[in-house]
Amino acid sequence: MTRIGLISDTHGFIDPKVFKHFAECDQIWHAGDFGNIAASDQLSEFKPLRGVYGNIDGQDIRIVHPKDQRFLCEDMKVWMTHIGGYPHRYSKGIYEQLIKNPPDIFICGHSHILKVIYDKKLNLLHLNPGAAGNSGFHKVKTLLRFSIDGKEIKDMEIIEMGKRG
Repeated sequence: MTRIGLISDTHGFIDPKVFKHFAECDQIWHAGDFGNIAASDQLSEFKPLRGVYGNIDGQDIRIVHPKDQRFLCEDMKVWMTHIGGYPHRYSKGIYEQLIKNPPDIFICGHSHILKVIYDKKLNLLHLNPGAAGNSGFHKVKTLLRFSIDGKEIKDMEIIEMGKRG
């Protein structure tokens, strides 16, 4: 079993509460808009980090984190990208890629809106952890935490860290 902490849209600010909420996680996945390399470094020094760059991220982040990550976690195929949309409203070009090479879990950030939606048509789970930073229009900083056990997702938790600063 692998415990995952999912975060996005930190915009250069890592709330200290992240470390408490992800203390029992095996890995942290960041769905883009780190904001600066220091945010990436803080997370990667704490736990193994897998991330993608977002639309606000500069070359320092893009050298370290790709636009897309496709990988296997346990027996689950995962695709993480920053701008991806969501079921019935996928971003341009995403839907075609989802049909050609479907993941079990499709993760994105960008919207600052937390979403956990099962797409019955494509047979995948869409995850967006919302935004964990202080910049943006979101009112509450959010994270997701869950476990992958073979071909199952377990213990999905929505974490609210309070109002953005």
